[in-house]
Amino acid sequence: MIAALLAASLHAAALAAPSACTPIPGVAALWKDDIRYVVVGEMHGTTETPAAFADLVCAARAQGPVTVALEFSEGMQPMLDAFMAAESEPAARAILAAYPHGPFVHHDGRGSVAILDMLLRLRAMKRETPDLKIVAFAPDSPRVRGFSQSYSELDMGHRLATAARKAPENRMLVLVGNIHAQRKTIESYNLTPAVVHLPSAEVVSLYVVPQGGTAWNCGGDACGANPLPETYDAAARGVIVQPYGNGAFDGVLALGPTTASEPAKP
Repeated sequence: MIAALLAASLHAAALAAPSACTPIPGVAALWKDDIRYVVVGEMHGTTETPAAFADLVCAARAQGPVTVALEFSEGMQPMLDAFMAAESEPAARAILAAYPHGPFVHHDGRGSVAILDMLLRLRAMKRETPDLKIVAFAPDSPRVRGFSQSYSELDMGHRLATAARKAPENRMLVLVGNIHAQRKTIESYNLTPAVVHLPSAEVVSLYVVPQGGTAWNCGGDACGANPLPETYDAAARGVIVQPYGNGAFDGVLALGPTTASEPAKP
């Protein structure tokens, strides 16, 4: 009993360490008992969103077991598992550097320095909290002629639901592009996003609102740091649970003006 209490005390101390989490205003609104999926819809290629997502995961651990779902190809799962289990940070970095496919090779903002930093933080959290799960949920299957992007979205939703069923006691935190995170059909694209396929009452979907700054992405003939618009109050910060985008999102995550994060592998 004493050993168990000591272990619990050490676990609690790790979660309470000042360096463990950077508090995000308003985050307590996400931890309702009936919410299974907390979805963060981002513009890929910023420094701030992956860091804030790691802080959300860090805070969620204090509420119960957590599954982290990342918009990586499901074929990356064995590499992610090896990365998380590596004995040292250099070994983890080497495992990722050796992987020949995915966003760290074909750059779209999901293979950025900031994403690598986030993965390293998740790895550190998993060493403190062994029941933390990290899953890749983007489908590997190529698009079939005559089947629209909505079928890929359906596959994404199915993979998220499958991961949830495998760990039914876990709250799932999802980091995904903001198109996939919307809660209703996008009429202009005739697209049914992934989140629409999840049980509506179990989801909180947040939009990382543009507040100016830059993101690393590819546009036209060049890839690099490109400006983002300022469509939301640049002074706002934190989680604001209030319908946004005519009901496309349950709320927003306001991080302020962003900075572009370059590819981890140039």
